[in-house]
Amino acid sequence: MGPLNEQGLAEQLLGGARTIAVVGYSDKPHRPVSSVSSYLRSQGYRTIPVNPRLRGRVVDGEQVYGRLVDIPKDTRVDLVDVFRRGEFLDETVDDAIAAGVPAIWFQLDLENVAAAERAERAGLRVIWDRCTAVEHRRMRMERGR
Repeated sequence: MGPLNEQGLAEQLLGGARTIAVVGYSDKPHRPVSSVSSYLRSQGYRTIPVNPRLRGRVVDGEQVYGRLVDIPKDTRVDLVDVFRRGEFLDETVDDAIAAGVPAIWFQLDLENVAAAERAERAGLRVIWDRCTAVEHRRMRMERGR
């Protein structure tokens, strides 16, 4: 699969991020994206919801955007956390490249690794097939917190 998930990258990205755009955000509490976003907020991250179906609403205290490129340019997005099915990942990668985000994290079992490889070739730092909340909890355990 190439250099995706290079050693230490998850820790670097989560350690350095403050604002995470969550693509595929859902207002349905039973969805994994809801629990992961809630966990990330509880750990001090700002999560910006991205979902065209919810565009214009305010969810969890944040404005929802339809696409990454719709997030105001003066809002620094450190990381994009992707919860979309494989057939939508090419579109998400195009949007991330156009928005100029530095890193993109693809959640578990999304399929379409070619989209992640294309993001990496375009210069984004990429994590594939891992969960931000699981990785963050692992980091905390390793640090004894």
